[in-house]
Amino acid sequence: MMDRQKIVLVACGTGIATSTVVGQKVETLLAANHVNAKVIQCKITEVGSYEEQADLLVTTTILSRAYKIPVVKAVNYLTNINPGKIDQEILDALK
Repeated sequence: MMDRQKIVLVACGTGIATSTVVGQKVETLLAANHVNAKVIQCKITEVGSYEEQADLLVTTTILSRAYKIPVVKAVNYLTNINPGKIDQEILDALK
């Protein structure tokens, strides 16, 4: 039986610049680890509309509220300081 495809939200303040960079890193990470997942880029204000079907939120912005799904703060992907820690958090959250 195939695993259900996971849905990973990648959100930043505007849904454009940093989420594009982070989204590409997440897609590469998931493919390299054979994780069946779809990455959806969005603005942090749009997360609520995806929350019910999503499995994980990866964000570079400050959250205005708590979410029902696990959240990984991916600022390390932008600073390039210990990005492996973020990789591990994402993979652990999707197990």
